[in-house]
Amino acid sequence: MRLGLALGYWGRGPSADHLPLAQEAERLGYHSVWTAESWGSDVFTPLTWIAAHTTRIRLGTAVAQMAARSPTTTAMHALTLDHLSGGRMMLGLGLSGPQVVEGWYGRPFPKSPLTATREYVDVVRQVLRREGPVELDGRFHKHPYRGEDGTGLGKPLKPITHPLRADLPILLGAEGPKNIAQTTRIADGWLPLYWSPTRPGAYEAALSDLPADFLVAPMAHVRVCDDVSKGLLPVKAMLGFYIGGMGHAARNFHADLMARMGYEEEARLIQELFLAGHRQEAVLAVPDAFADEISLVGPRERIAERLELWRKGPVTDLLALSPDPHSLRVLAELNS
Repeated sequence: MRLGLALGYWGRGPSADHLPLAQEAERLGYHSVWTAESWGSDVFTPLTWIAAHTTRIRLGTAVAQMAARSPTTTAMHALTLDHLSGGRMMLGLGLSGPQVVEGWYGRPFPKSPLTATREYVDVVRQVLRREGPVELDGRFHKHPYRGEDGTGLGKPLKPITHPLRADLPILLGAEGPKNIAQTTRIADGWLPLYWSPTRPGAYEAALSDLPADFLVAPMAHVRVCDDVSKGLLPVKAMLGFYIGGMGHAARNFHADLMARMGYEEEARLIQELFLAGHRQEAVLAVPDAFADEISLVGPRERIAERLELWRKGPVTDLLALSPDPHSLRVLAELNS
């Protein structure tokens, strides 16, 4: 199992710790470093900055939001950064949810998310393979555009720049069973949001027949500390925000996932509290047991024992959300 560093997205402003953490991860032999975006900082610019200050570590987006860019624009970002970094780019994509897609990006959330995702990946792959002009008469993506509000003058084009790698890895952030199953068919890897090594049945059907070399790369908070309960507080804060506020009460993919993982009653309570404005109570309502099983928190010996559970499943890459170099170093030592 390889290790990656997940830096996430910026909060109020850029973090001074991100570049030193990425450089330390590279020094420790981590395989990859990943950035993200929501409705603030973008995913590609910080990754480009990291690429310029590192030499070996792979560079991943976890995730680049599909609503933020047309698929050809995303492919341009990926092939450009792949060239600049000497072939280190990995493209992680995600659809996000209705509140973000419609509220921030000002676009309709697709009525058929599976079809929209499949078409998006198809276009990106056409660009990267550069076997001919990009052409797709899709439901959500049309190249060239042939809508009634267009000119009808669009011309099929292929990228001027020759991509460095036609097989640049594409990973998808998928949560629902059908979306995960499709990911195993059309992508090179999967980026689970929550992964519990003690609940293999939660994804068993979708992962029953994985292709060779398919990547399974979940994120997990990693913190070496003496007090497990205190160490879990940042995990619970993240879960409270995602489950309570990252989606509508009637349609929240993160809450649905927590429910499928055996915490349905707790997920609905977190939503109710968060949406009623009781954010701190929502965080405290996150069960320690759930926060603990999807993270690696506690003394070194405890993390070593729990890390063995992660090794036994299909996980190929553990992406560590880690706040300090010490935790990164301990994880590298335990995984060696």
